[in-house]
Amino acid sequence: MFTGIVEELGTVIAPAPRLRVACRTVLDDLHEGGSIAVNGACLTAVEIRGDSFAADLAPETLRRSNLGDLAAGSRVNLERPVTPVTRLSGHIVQGHVDATGGLVSLEALGDGNYWLKVLVPKALDRYLVEKGSIAIDGISLTIAAIENGVVSVTIIPHTFANTTLGSASAGARLNVEVDVIAKHVEKLLAAPGVS
Repeated sequence: MFTGIVEELGTVIAPAPRLRVACRTVLDDLHEGGSIAVNGACLTAVEIRGDSFAADLAPETLRRSNLGDLAAGSRVNLERPVTPVTRLSGHIVQGHVDATGGLVSLEALGDGNYWLKVLVPKALDRYLVEKGSIAIDGISLTIAAIENGVVSVTIIPHTFANTTLGSASAGARLNVEVDVIAKHVEKLLAAPGVS
């Protein structure tokens, strides 16, 4: 489980199917077989070196995420899983990407703040609510508005400077993970005998 609070920006050394990422901070306690979120997708770290780690990308991961779009030099958001004593600063992020959304725009609001608009697949719309949580490329964000399948969020200066959103451009595919609690509630309410 993750919080959606990005710890470090890594740089892709080698793309799929065995992704290798150069980084420092997240390597401190990473071990082979450990989980690591890359752009919000939970991967298993293998071949850990002093300056990088590798992770194998399964066909399901490539189909649902933007990780297959990465090339050498691409920047990625990295986060280690939470521990029982970690503060949950964001929201519960599983690292199980639901789909990708298209970046519609990233407009400057002034004072280093931005307004991000992402077109989200229609199938995910029922899990999205204003002031609810969403993970975009592994970043825990609060939904400010939803209109015609476009989710809007405010990006504060810290998030802009310390995640991949600062270099994102219109048309980019972004990983989207909706709130798992909303999915469980929907399933429970659809169960026979529940009214």
